[in-house]
Amino acid sequence: MTNASMSPLHAAAIETWHDEADVIVVGFGVAGASAAYEAAAAGSSVLVIERASAAGGAAALSDGLLYLGGGTPIQRDCGFDDSAESMKAFLKAACGPGPDEAKIDLYCDESLEHYQWLVDRGLTFTAGFVPEGGGPSPKDGEGLLYTGGENAYPFDEITPPAPRGHAVQGGRPGGAVLMRTLSQAALDAGARAGYDTQAKRLIVDDDGRVRGVLASRYGEEIALRAESGVVLTAGGFVYHPEMVEQYVPTLARTSLRLGTEGDDGLGIRMAQAAGAQVKRMDAIECALPFNAPRGLVSGILVNRRGHRFINEDTYMGRVGQRALLEAEGEAYLIVDEANYAPNWLGVTATWVCETVEELEQEIGLPTGSLSGTLAYYNQHAEAGEDPLFHKRTPALVPLTAPLAGFDLRAEKFPYAPFTLGGLHTLPGGEVLDLDGEPIPGLFAAGRTTSGIAAYGYCSGLSLGDSTFFGRRAGRAATGKTA
Repeated sequence: MTNASMSPLHAAAIETWHDEADVIVVGFGVAGASAAYEAAAAGSSVLVIERASAAGGAAALSDGLLYLGGGTPIQRDCGFDDSAESMKAFLKAACGPGPDEAKIDLYCDESLEHYQWLVDRGLTFTAGFVPEGGGPSPKDGEGLLYTGGENAYPFDEITPPAPRGHAVQGGRPGGAVLMRTLSQAALDAGARAGYDTQAKRLIVDDDGRVRGVLASRYGEEIALRAESGVVLTAGGFVYHPEMVEQYVPTLARTSLRLGTEGDDGLGIRMAQAAGAQVKRMDAIECALPFNAPRGLVSGILVNRRGHRFINEDTYMGRVGQRALLEAEGEAYLIVDEANYAPNWLGVTATWVCETVEELEQEIGLPTGSLSGTLAYYNQHAEAGEDPLFHKRTPALVPLTAPLAGFDLRAEKFPYAPFTLGGLHTLPGGEVLDLDGEPIPGLFAAGRTTSGIAAYGYCSGLSLGDSTFFGRRAGRAATGKTA
């Protein structure tokens, strides 16, 4: 479906309104559930339309990690001091370059309030700190994790490290528990759900104000009127091949996508057709889940030139972004016998060699490249130093032959990307037009928008960002003051 076919309809052309509400929310994922709850709690009538037969979206498939901080009860119970200022310093460094500082400031300043809001809706968190973090999905009882490289270079030198990944408890995957809880909270607050309903076009009045949504339900087109506002929470665009090719063609190298088929950019394209501005459409997150068991980070990651390109003990999402975007999707993990183990996904080494020269030749790296890299690395690791990338102990150890090599090329290993770009919104959820002015009656949240993350990411930010700004978009769409 092209933007041309999604041009808004004029309200005057609608002969029959099939349903109406004060606020219409498009998409019943985690952002939509949060928006619907807040709008209903404010006393507005709310209709949530969802193309699937139940609430859920990509959030329901996730691990249920929310990035929260500033001194939550879970952090304190685990013995960690944190503050909104420290959280801001980290996120502005980790989510850049060019992060949305206004959104970060608001998110951090109100993180404790948001934590309590989640608990009040029925979610459960626990003070089970996982020191290693960053590997397989957390189990019930594992409640607090480092999820963004907070305790690795360079971030541990910017602000004192604090874990902020809060795992939803009560079953796995935690995202399913999260969605059951928040969608039911929205329904209990009075929101109505219209399932199997596919949004197609926005409906506007003569002044350009968004007045509703044209949708399809069981093959029939229906017009849905929104008295005060429409909130778009329809996911990202990682499952729309043409948008991926236009904005992030490098994803063609990866076979895996994080999300659902509903992440086809529908909300973005509907809003663009109404004159909306987009932001950071080339930004992605891409996890490279190589780092469990944790001993594997004692190895070194090299590119096709045989050179290291990152500190291996950092967040796997940061490694994946660097491997895909800067190393062109060609990376290899080199480990020695003392730290070798099959990856937690069951991936084993592709090459096992008695000498570094033999391994270099087997992989097909330039002659002398891996040998030189390893000699330099070992020389400094023996002194407890990593002058190039600042990997920390205990992961910083010399590697001795025999050596094993994991093939982490994008064509061979499961890189896990999703999109971060989307509609340009104010912190309140207002969608901006090409002149930077809010489009009357149109709001958005979640992966349909460009949120906190710019060109960096931390696990738990999508669920945290979506719930937090979903709440604000739902409230703003009512037109009522807090």
